[in-house]
Amino acid sequence: MVLIVGGAWQGKLAFAMELAKNAGGMTTTERKIPFNPLFVNQLDMQEYPPDLSKSKNEKEEEYETAEGSRDSFEAAMKCRIIHGLHEYIRRLLKEGKTVDAFLEALQQQNPDAIITTNELGCGIVPLDPEDREWREVSGRASVKLARTSREVYRMVCGIAAQIK
Repeated sequence: MVLIVGGAWQGKLAFAMELAKNAGGMTTTERKIPFNPLFVNQLDMQEYPPDLSKSKNEKEEEYETAEGSRDSFEAAMKCRIIHGLHEYIRRLLKEGKTVDAFLEALQQQNPDAIITTNELGCGIVPLDPEDREWREVSGRASVKLARTSREVYRMVCGIAAQIK
């Protein structure tokens, strides 16, 4: 497992796609996100997919991605890239499901996943108790995954620093 943490809009998804590409992670199932290095700053946008017009001779590469804000929990068990683990955690908490069980299932069923998650602990502490719990649980989940991941990266301004 590979974990990529960082603030919002820092290029985590583009980096995850590059790691998948380098590891031979091209797939042809379920959700597909086109990779185009000319538009890496647009890959983390929620209004995805951006218009990635290509010339006829340019090859398009696709990677299977589960989006935490919208895809099923089952998709996370199968997809090569899990984008937005913090959003999966938000949904689990709202549905009253255990985050630890989800993380354990991920580690067992998808041990080669590349996971992105936002750092939520920097900044003002939320006033809403549910938002505080989400922030705390997301941080603890990142710690748990970092301990068992073979690689951990921190993204800042589109630059990945390997910290494990």
